Amino acid sequence: MTDYTNTATRLRTRHALLRARRLIAIGVLAFAGSIIGGHDSAAAYPERPIRWIVPAAAGGGADASARIIAAELGQVLGQQVVIDNRPGASGVIGIDLVAKAAPDGYTMGAANITNMAMNRAVIAKLPYKPEELQAVVQTHFQANVLVTTMALPVKSVSELVEYARKAPGQLLYASSGNGSSLHFAGELFKLTTKTDIVHVPYRSVPLALTDLFANRVQLIFDNTSSIAPHVRGGKVRALGVTSSRRSSVFPELPTIAEAGVKDFEVVVWGGVIVPAGTPASIVARLNTGVNQVLQAGHVREKLRSLGPEIVGGTSQQFASLIAKEAAKWAEVAKKAGIKAE
Repeated sequence: MTDYTNTATRLRTRHALLRARRLIAIGVLAFAGSIIGGHDSAAAYPERPIRWIVPAAAGGGADASARIIAAELGQVLGQQVVIDNRPGASGVIGIDLVAKAAPDGYTMGAANITNMAMNRAVIAKLPYKPEELQAVVQTHFQANVLVTTMALPVKSVSELVEYARKAPGQLLYASSGNGSSLHFAGELFKLTTKTDIVHVPYRSVPLALTDLFANRVQLIFDNTSSIAPHVRGGKVRALGVTSSRRSSVFPELPTIAEAGVKDFEVVVWGGVIVPAGTPASIVARLNTGVNQVLQAGHVREKLRSLGPEIVGGTSQQFASLIAKEAAKWAEVAKKAGIKAE
C-alpha cells in the first residue's frame, strides 16, 4: 500500500511538472508572438494616407510650409500626407481636432507658438488639455522684425526707446489681434524697455500693414517672411530682429537684445504634434521621417525662401520647448494683462 501511494504521488508530481512546463511554453510563445506582431505592426505603418491638420487658412505661410514638408514626407513614408486646413479661433479649432482624434498615427497637427503656448496663457477655457497632445518634432523657427514707419524720426532701437520714453502713450503699435505673437512681442517690448506704447489690434496682418504704411500706426513686430518685401521696397524701416541671433533674411540687422534691450527674445516656432497615446514606435517613425525631409537640400531651400530657419531634433526636445514657452508667455500675459478677444 505504501509503495502504491508513493508511486501515485510521484506520478501526480510528474504530471504537475509537465503541465507547468507546457503552460510556461505556451506563455513564452504568446509573448514572443505579441512582440513579433508589434514589430510587424510598426513596420507596416502607415497603411493608409495620413491627415495633417493645419489650423490656418490655405495660402498662408503656415500652409505653404506644411505642404512642402507633406509632399516629401509622403514619399518617405510611402503614403500620402493630406493637408486639412482648419483655421479659426487662433488655432483652437484645428488643435482641438488633433487632441480628439484617434491616437493611431493617422492624424497629426501643425503646432506653433500661438496654438501651443500663447493660447494657454490668454484663453481661460480651452476645449482640450495640453496633456492630450504629444510633441513629435520641431520643424522651424522664425524671428519677428521690429519695423517703424518711414515718417518716424528714429533709425535704431535705442533711438526708438528714447523717443517712446519722451512721448508716453503717443506711439501706436499694430498686431494681428489680441493674444497673437505680434501682440505678445509688443507687450514684452513694453515690459523690458519700461515704455508706454499703445496696442492697436487688427483682424489680420495685411490690414495692420495698410495702416502702418499710411502712418496711422507707427510700429509692428511682424514675421520676417511677411515684412521683408516691404522693407526691401522702402515702405517701412527695420530696426532689429526679435530672435537671440541674427536672421539669415536680415543679416545686417542687430537683434533687439544686441541693440540694448536685455532679455528680449521672441521666436515664432512650429512643429508636428499627434494625439497623446499615439504609440511610441509611430511617434519615432514620424520623427525620423520629418527629420529626413528637413535634411533634404531642396526642401531646406524651399522653406528658407519663405523665411523660416529649419530645426529638426527629437520629440523630447520639442516637448521641452513647448513647456518652456508656455511658462514664459503665461508670465508675460499675467504682467501685461493680455486676454484673448
